[in-house]
Amino acid sequence: MRKLVNIAFAYMLVGVASGLFYREFTKINDFPEGASTQLSVVHTHLLVLGFIVFLLVLLLEKAFELSYHRKLYNWFLGTYNAGVILTAGMMTTHGMLTVLGIESSKMISGIAGLGHMFLTAGMILLFIMLRRSVSGEKNNSVPQLDRAAS
Repeated sequence: MRKLVNIAFAYMLVGVASGLFYREFTKINDFPEGASTQLSVVHTHLLVLGFIVFLLVLLLEKAFELSYHRKLYNWFLGTYNAGVILTAGMMTTHGMLTVLGIESSKMISGIAGLGHMFLTAGMILLFIMLRRSVSGEKNNSVPQLDRAAS
């Protein structure tokens, strides 16, 4: 559970820092206030998809022991984090190019789309773990403890 707290905390720090970056980067480059750029919503995405989601996963872990399903849990952490990082990274890149007046390539949109696919896959893995935990389904790869013997 400490890992989930640390991940949530890291996303909170990066989310707040990205909001500060947006404010200062647009000010330094004389970007018109109120003009639309993806850079303006990176901090919101990081705070919600990173900070808030991992706090919710922490509560679900406490209630349902999602990590009991080790393989799925590790796949969820890797896939979901990759999705958040790719998505936010491409939003930042696209937003910075917009502020600088540079045309962005289709590759940036493609990588951002890949990030969204990873986010979707991570959410599906989360719900698979949650359904298994709620229904009491056990993962065969984890040895069972004999409580009668103890």
